[in-house]
Amino acid sequence: MEMVTLGKTGITVNKNGFGALPIQRISTDDAVALARRAYEAGMTFFDTARFYTDSEEKLGEAFDGMREKVCIATKTAAQNAEDFWKDLGVSLHNLRTDYIDIYQSTIHLSAEAGDGTGLYEAMLEGKATGKVRHIGITNHRLAVANEAIDSGLYETLQFPFCYLATEKDLELVKKVQRSGYGFIAMKALSGGLINNSAAAYAF
Repeated sequence: MEMVTLGKTGITVNKNGFGALPIQRISTDDAVALARRAYEAGMTFFDTARFYTDSEEKLGEAFDGMREKVCIATKTAAQNAEDFWKDLGVSLHNLRTDYIDIYQSTIHLSAEAGDGTGLYEAMLEGKATGKVRHIGITNHRLAVANEAIDSGLYETLQFPFCYLATEKDLELVKKVQRSGYGFIAMKALSGGLINNSAAAYAF
């Protein structure tokens, strides 16, 4: 399988990532077996979120004792420093780890240095303490994605991307590449609208 490096983070992972939102719907045993099978097949990037109910806990069990072999990204919807630290603490506990490889904000770029919330400063402090290796942003709006790249505040962007992409979406990817951000494509099957996975992967 092809390996890619996520921009200036320097993190190199399998091009195929494991989106862990759906494992909420299956038992812990099945989720653990599925995540481990994905790893054994070559996947090394696993994406979850604090608000995906028990998804973090299931990944924590799946990779307990082999944490250093995978890259784990999770997300917070915190809008201030207090909630950031609370979410981070819970995620670290759930994932059975002392660090998050990529900690992603879903706050749509309202967090900026000196904006009064303390959120961005907390994210940087999380990096300084080693609890967070890299910070990213995730959203579904093209305008916000462009704003995130222009800001230079983050290291990765997670954004919907599939072969139904518009010219503006394609331009965004080129912009990401020029910026040095790592690009994490989500919803490669457009939420189930696309049922030809081979064609999606070829794209």
